[in-house]
Amino acid sequence: MAIMATAEHGARAEDGAAAGGRRAGTGPGEIADDGSAVEFYAALPPDVASAALVHTTIPAGTPILELGAGTGRVTRPLLEFGHPVTAVDGSAAMLARIEGARTVCSPIRDLDLPERFGCVLLMSYLVNYGDRASLLAACRRHVRPDGMVVVQRDTGAHWHDGAPREWAHDGVRYRVAHLERPEPGTVVATLEYRIGERRWTHTFTNRRLGDEELPAVLDAAGLRLGHFLDDDGAWFTARPR
Repeated sequence: MAIMATAEHGARAEDGAAAGGRRAGTGPGEIADDGSAVEFYAALPPDVASAALVHTTIPAGTPILELGAGTGRVTRPLLEFGHPVTAVDGSAAMLARIEGARTVCSPIRDLDLPERFGCVLLMSYLVNYGDRASLLAACRRHVRPDGMVVVQRDTGAHWHDGAPREWAHDGVRYRVAHLERPEPGTVVATLEYRIGERRWTHTFTNRRLGDEELPAVLDAAGLRLGHFLDDDGAWFTARPR
């Protein structure tokens, strides 16, 4: 994944308030409770690469529960790959942009659906931005005994000194407007997004999740680490204990 891919993929901070993180958003259109701008995410192209990675990791046609689905950037290509998707998000305005999938408007921490899924997705670095324990508990609650949880984490490389503070991708101009490190392993950032004359900002708190922490963090949620899906270790699988 490219440097500073947080902004490109979407720095969703669903359930961030429960973790005590700072979050806020500005710009045209509706701003979700986590500070994410609905119009900005709706303007981004589908994330086919992430969907393809998930698709090649699980059996064909596996039903998927996508937590923090947003406007459906990954939902749409997953549907095209042949997976039934239940898309969950705390923002009704985000979910209104999704077509072809079942949608459920709910904070992830409160979600308690009656069915279990062959694959549960926790992407967009939610494990770094949100209430980690409650998010992983929701994953464990909804995965089948023989199913798989797929998690995308922020490995943190793009927050190091020397990383670019401005860049462009897919017609969007990005800028790190503010960056602070209030304590070891924690970053508070404000990213600015521009598409033409439209401008949005999003402030969020990022908490490191290192390799050495993964087994214990997953074990506390009733999960065990499976395998990494990429060379950077940003994507990994977990299975019920």
